[in-house]
Amino acid sequence: MIGFLKGKATHITSDYCLLDVHDVGYRVFISDQTRAHISPNAEVMLYIHTNVREDAILLYGFFSREEYDLFLLLIGISGIGPKVAQGILSSATVNDFYCMVQQKDVKGITKLPGIGKKTAERILLELKDKLSDVSVEDLPEGDNNVGAEIENGMVAEATEALLTLGFQDSEIQRVFRQKHSCQNTEELIRYALSELQRL
Repeated sequence: MIGFLKGKATHITSDYCLLDVHDVGYRVFISDQTRAHISPNAEVMLYIHTNVREDAILLYGFFSREEYDLFLLLIGISGIGPKVAQGILSSATVNDFYCMVQQKDVKGITKLPGIGKKTAERILLELKDKLSDVSVEDLPEGDNNVGAEIENGMVAEATEALLTLGFQDSEIQRVFRQKHSCQNTEELIRYALSELQRL
């Protein structure tokens, strides 16, 4: 069983990347959250889940351990397969999702791709007792409707732009963890640049 892969991302698409590990190219399916941390031809380490089907062996990769852990919880729920789980991870951050579960926000969960009301209720039923075993830091307060999808897209685009300017990913993500009131990607980049110059 593959625990993780570390190599150079030679090709990145909307749903997978090709990871060159010692001259062997692995196609690894990724979420939008993970893709935001991957730069073309840069080395990256991804936690790996191997999905074995009758007709294929598929690899799913995750930049953070938290995202990987949530993926495993999701595919353990009846009716949720790897593709649906990846869709959820592309539409909401790990903290936002856990917060929706803690607040029993059925309406918010049904806005996630591939999730109907019955599946949302099953998620709440099966995850409510497991959250105590999961380390969740800095859970956001207040309403958690999935405006997170728009926020994630803005952060991903801004991160890519800032990486090309030579900033480190760790510095960028530290800035984006702070609260801000940016309404679009351009504002977010200007905000990040002003904060990064202070570091």
